[in-house]
Amino acid sequence: MGGTYGTLLYVVVFFLIFYFMLIRPQQKKNKELKSMRDNISAGDEVVTIGGVVGQVVSVMDEDVVLRVRPSGTELTFKKWAVGSIVVQK
Repeated sequence: MGGTYGTLLYVVVFFLIFYFMLIRPQQKKNKELKSMRDNISAGDEVVTIGGVVGQVVSVMDEDVVLRVRPSGTELTFKKWAVGSIVVQK
């Protein structure tokens, strides 16, 4: 009978460690990324997850139009493809 409670306690402790070391930090990171992507505005300089650096020309519901230097070419990306904001307007 004591072994059953010990095993159950071991599983609960293992799950708590797993939660606080892996799941919770990933949820926090995802929340921060979503907030960053929701706050992108025209004039910001961003880097996509593919490494493209450009200045935001316009923001639509799910898309972002970037102007890429030096050619000035405008490319449309999905918001989820923006990895980080380099310079915020």
